[in-house]
Amino acid sequence: MHVAYIGIGSNVGDRLQNISRAISEMSKRSRVLAISRVYETKPMYVLRQPRFLNAAVKIRTSMPAAKLLRSLHSIEGRLGRTRKMEKRFGPRTIDLDILLFDSSKLNSRNLVIPHPRMHERAFVLVPLFEICRTKTIRAMLKKLPIKDVKGVKPFARA
Repeated sequence: MHVAYIGIGSNVGDRLQNISRAISEMSKRSRVLAISRVYETKPMYVLRQPRFLNAAVKIRTSMPAAKLLRSLHSIEGRLGRTRKMEKRFGPRTIDLDILLFDSSKLNSRNLVIPHPRMHERAFVLVPLFEICRTKTIRAMLKKLPIKDVKGVKPFARA
């Protein structure tokens, strides 16, 4: 069995429902061990798009990393994501990323673990640290600008 941490983001449609449905789908294939709070964040890279909701999930799975990635992509597709039609870093119904997988390091054409850009993303590290309180994640958070970390706010429904 493997332990993996999955980053979740959504900024199209009912963002909260998209995240809930993604977690529900993950729970059909893996055991969900922990779920962070949901946070609202401004977009990065492509700024002219709706705000994101982000969360992180810790799972236990029997799938190897590559199969887990295919499973996550399948969930994204069922929830309406069309990767081939999207602008990179643009709006999406759901985004599921493997952040960590056991203590593995992997660098293949389709998958890099740990996630290659998580160290620069407060919207990934804040929810991840909530469920994975390691010195490494804490150190990554401390290297980020404080304004970025403070920009990751717990989501409160209106």
